[in-house]
Amino acid sequence: MNAMTYSERAASLQAADQALRQTEPKLRIRDRALRLQVTEAELVAAECGVTATPLKGTAQAIFRDLAPLGEVMVLSRNEWCVHERHGEYEHIEAEKAIGLVLGTDLDLRMFFNAWQSHYAVQDGDRLSLQFFDGAGVAVHKIFMTANSNLAAYQALVAKFADAAPAWPSIAPYPADEMPRDAADPAALRAAWLALTDTHGFFPMLRKNQVSRLGALRAAGADLAQAVQMDAVETMLQQAADSELAIMCFVGNRGMVQIHSGPVKKLVRTGPWFNILDEKFNLHLNTTAIASCWVVNKPTVDGWVTSLEVYSESEELIVQFFGVRKPGVPELAAWRTLLENLCHTPLAQ
Repeated sequence: MNAMTYSERAASLQAADQALRQTEPKLRIRDRALRLQVTEAELVAAECGVTATPLKGTAQAIFRDLAPLGEVMVLSRNEWCVHERHGEYEHIEAEKAIGLVLGTDLDLRMFFNAWQSHYAVQDGDRLSLQFFDGAGVAVHKIFMTANSNLAAYQALVAKFADAAPAWPSIAPYPADEMPRDAADPAALRAAWLALTDTHGFFPMLRKNQVSRLGALRAAGADLAQAVQMDAVETMLQQAADSELAIMCFVGNRGMVQIHSGPVKKLVRTGPWFNILDEKFNLHLNTTAIASCWVVNKPTVDGWVTSLEVYSESEELIVQFFGVRKPGVPELAAWRTLLENLCHTPLAQ
């Protein structure tokens, strides 16, 4: 396979993909990649069911040119949860390894070291920009809408089109070797209680050499406690009924995508629990939920509580907060909602 040219690799995958689509025409490209034991990036590169233009340059350079696209739909996901948000790219910071988009509607955190290949994709009449990590997994997708600037999209594709693309270099990520149990729970709890900002949580985990879920198990029920498996549905229904503004974070290795605001339309479709609002959609596979936790962190603005959902592999699926800004205390109604999910009082 390594000696094959780009066109030979593409032709081989196209044949296999076409045969699969003939027997199972409704399979999405992500699922077809799993069936064919390749990656989604490779299927896109091979133009399997789509037309794709490889893009040259860094993801940062492309991101700095996104503002003229106007209103788009952006999609970021992990294996268990899909986050879709409509809005415009505003206030883009994409110079270094970590980037930000802090617009009116789009709120993104990019970790560009994980990003490797990018394409302009046409699937029927749907146009998009798609970004993949080094394992060939989709990190972020940008879909044009009826309100997008098509001329700006075409200009961006023309600017970055790669006339001599390389086949995606795919390498699985090494296993996470962070210990899943805290070596010194008392030291971890002391460090947790010393937090002054939620952004200090991840450095605290690294310093104490423990996984995120391992820290929750060790901290004490007043700081983190497991709650009912249907806690997300309960919380979202109560938030919708009370028009409570929430924040919803969904991440993968290269992106965290955030929605802030109320939610309204909640719909169950088989294993998927969905939010289907005008500018925000969420699709959560509830059969993948292994545990739900209410997490309580001290900050200079008071205690901040979140609802966190984990998979069987102990990976974070989705995270919810009440809407808040630095310097502003947490919404009292959000705090009350999460306290009502708990069987043990939270630290005050």
